[in-house]
Amino acid sequence: MTRFALLAATAAVAALAVTSASAQTVPDRIKQAGKIIIGTNNNYPPIIFKDPATNELQGVDIDLGKAIAKQLGVEAEFQEIAFAQMLPSLQTGRIDMVMAGMSDTPARRETADFVDYMKSGAQFYTITALADQIKSTDDLCGKTVGASRSTNWPQQIGEWSDANCVAKGKPAITVVGTEGSADARTQLKTQRLQAAAQGNETLPYFQKLEPDTYVPIGAAFTESLVGIPVLKSEPQLRDAVKAAMEKLQADGTYDQILAKYGLQANKLPAALNQGQ
Repeated sequence: MTRFALLAATAAVAALAVTSASAQTVPDRIKQAGKIIIGTNNNYPPIIFKDPATNELQGVDIDLGKAIAKQLGVEAEFQEIAFAQMLPSLQTGRIDMVMAGMSDTPARRETADFVDYMKSGAQFYTITALADQIKSTDDLCGKTVGASRSTNWPQQIGEWSDANCVAKGKPAITVVGTEGSADARTQLKTQRLQAAAQGNETLPYFQKLEPDTYVPIGAAFTESLVGIPVLKSEPQLRDAVKAAMEKLQADGTYDQILAKYGLQANKLPAALNQGQ
């Protein structure tokens, strides 16, 4: 049984006993404030982005954040924060939780507990102008490949290069950490990079936004879980958020939100700290 199948089986059992998250114990400070403050970042569509027409935040995490808050009986207040400052902002109490497409990793769990709710994977891609030169992942060896330095993708690209290039006597990939995924795409279009990597849940959005520009290379080369970090010192909030997510999955709201953004293939039963 795969890890995702095991999570699904566990969730099926849990769904039989799930109760409304509003019955969970939400920390008094959140009850009294009447809101839960959610850290986010608007440069990761379709997970989080701004509507060009209205400049309002939208995306999977925005819709899910509002739905979770409703289950908790409070309002959702989103604060835009640099991705690298998300976990520090949790620690200082500036925010209550993060919804920013953040991967659940052991290193990050030193700071926070993660309510996992979606699966993801790093995807190599290039631009149409270079597609004749880079037809498969084998062609990445010796090339310059970039990804946001705030993520674990640069490290994963290096690990992929060691296993698939260096170990086979081919030149290593030159890995470049960029200011973000948007910067990686800009550098790719100017050919400072020959390829880039970002979450496989985001690439279809940019292919639609900029037709005939981006070309996926192979399949996702990693497997990761996306989660909602909550400070370890707040297990009540963590458990309430997990219960809310389970309720949204049980009543179909979760499926509707993923379908709205074309991410049905990325669905994952709610789990706690299962990222690797």
